[in-house]
Amino acid sequence: MQRLRALVESERFQNAIIAVIVLNAVVLGLETSETVMNAAGWLLKLLDRIAVAVFVVEILLKFAVYRWRFFKSAWNVFDFVIVAITFIPAGEGVTVLRALRILRALRLISVVPSMRRVVHALLRAIPGMGSVVTLLALVFYVAGVMATKLFGAAFPEWFGTIGASLYSLFQIMTLESWSMGIVRPVMEVFPLAWLFFVIFILLTTFAVLNLFIAIIVDSMSQEHAAEEAATRGALGSEHDQIMRELKEIRDELRELKGKG
Repeated sequence: MQRLRALVESERFQNAIIAVIVLNAVVLGLETSETVMNAAGWLLKLLDRIAVAVFVVEILLKFAVYRWRFFKSAWNVFDFVIVAITFIPAGEGVTVLRALRILRALRLISVVPSMRRVVHALLRAIPGMGSVVTLLALVFYVAGVMATKLFGAAFPEWFGTIGASLYSLFQIMTLESWSMGIVRPVMEVFPLAWLFFVIFILLTTFAVLNLFIAIIVDSMSQEHAAEEAATRGALGSEHDQIMRELKEIRDELRELKGKG
């Protein structure tokens, strides 16, 4: 069992799984091409089945090593669910679920440590993002009501209802055709409308949304600091162990010299 555990946790084994995941993602992408499927569809299907077999064997090996502790790891559960999707029977109503096979490419997140750190940082940032989302929602609601009152009568397609206004403001926030598509036509009827839209963009695109970036960067810094602290703790423990062993050896040498 120790050999099996060493195999599962070895770097070569992890690199092999990464290679299979990448190859399988490429194969699933090629399956979307009718030309490639006509030329080598049988080969792509064979490679896909081999990849699935490798993933199943990997999970079975991990389960054999960790037993029920396998499900205590969120990443193991993630891998298990992703692979289990493969075995959903094809048929009417489950075509979309079968298309989710490409989610196997997301397994790179669970096997690449740097990607796991990014995900951990994003999860750590979620509580802080809650306040920013609330602030953004408040700004959106106030701006949506104002836009509906100000421009709804003249431009019912964009600002006729609170829902239409919110969608139009979302488009403006993303800076997607906001000037020529919405703001300039509105300014032809309301020349001072630019004041409203410029202030809205400054508050959302350049202020509130940048808070998301700040929170994520801070979270990643905390994740990196935590990892460094764990590394220093491990090195400190190893150092203490070495020093204790050296002290024991020195004491034994002193005893030998005393007997001599």
